Amino acid sequence: MSLNDPNWGRGGSRGPDGPKGPNQGPPDLDELWRNFNRRLSDMFGKRGGNRGDGPPPSRPDPARIGGGAGILAAVVLALWLGSGFYIVVEGTRGVVLTFGKFSMESGSGLRWRMPWPIQTHEIVNLSQVRTLEVGYRNSVKTKVLKESLMLTDDENIVDLQFAVQFTVKDAQEYVFLNKRPDDAVMQAAETAMREIIGKSRMDQILYESREEIAIKARQLMQAILDRYKVGVSVSSVNMQNAQPPEQVQAAFDDAVKAGQDRERLKNEGQAYANDVIPKARGTASRLKEESDGYKQRVIANAEGEASRFKQVLAEYAKAPAVTRERIYIDTMQQVLSSTSKVITDTKGSGNLLYLPLDKLMQQSGSNGAPETAVLPKAPVEAAPAAEGGPRSRDGALRNRERGER
Repeated sequence: MSLNDPNWGRGGSRGPDGPKGPNQGPPDLDELWRNFNRRLSDMFGKRGGNRGDGPPPSRPDPARIGGGAGILAAVVLALWLGSGFYIVVEGTRGVVLTFGKFSMESGSGLRWRMPWPIQTHEIVNLSQVRTLEVGYRNSVKTKVLKESLMLTDDENIVDLQFAVQFTVKDAQEYVFLNKRPDDAVMQAAETAMREIIGKSRMDQILYESREEIAIKARQLMQAILDRYKVGVSVSSVNMQNAQPPEQVQAAFDDAVKAGQDRERLKNEGQAYANDVIPKARGTASRLKEESDGYKQRVIANAEGEASRFKQVLAEYAKAPAVTRERIYIDTMQQVLSSTSKVITDTKGSGNLLYLPLDKLMQQSGSNGAPETAVLPKAPVEAAPAAEGGPRSRDGALRNRERGER
């Protein structure tokens, strides 16, 4: 039948059971609703109201009442039992409570427990990385001075902000053994960091050992949380900012610059020492080696002279006169080798003759001839002149005195 039919749902006469007559179309929805309410009232023994078009009310049938209540109870029971199903997502744990007391943990998947109020459950996320901010909130510029100001080992105050990342490792401990586990983690983090900062110097915190301090703080924090049975595992501790308080920032910068100048001068002095000390050690080693060489040379010369003297002594014992004459000649040769004047002693006449060897040597030097070329000829040329009278002898004596002066 077409929906545009004007007689759809409105045909013929109407009675208690709906429209009558052939080909009258679907029943009217309002009429169906009224019939349902009337039958429900008859089932529970209620009157149909002041309706003039219905039959007189009759007494309800007990069998019909019991059947309807059983169906209703079964539906309610099924809904109540169905409320015990729950889903545990991967990476989470389900904690089942029986009358508010811990009963068991459930893994991932579709799970069922006794419905409320017998049992309840809580879902704890074990894979979520939780973050706590100590000394600041949301931004490093938003400081919480009560948490960030700490005292160092050298009695300085440092303004420190750091973040703690942790995960839940035991759902039962995290839910039941601590009332506010996040606050417990916050207090343990602040306590551990204050202890580590209190054992460190200012320079270590600001420049030298920030990573080492973070590692020590994480280890100490984990030990405290395990002792309290909070049920969390600390992943990392990140130091966001560390600086002196703003009131002493300028003075601290001056102190840092002075320390840097001190280190620079110290390095320059060390570099100068590294340059001078090896040279001094090299010079000392050279002088020591030279002194050892001089010592060996002197000892060797002394031993040689002693050996020569012993040999000369042995020869002297064999022929004293010859050895004495030879020693005299060698000595006079050594003494007179550095002089420019020669005195000859002639036997028999006793005349002494002075030869101007210095002028002869100068002339021979200007001509390019060696100085020793004149010396052997001087006594030979002067020998014939040895004969002369008393005047020549007096002149020779005067020349001798002049030569000695």
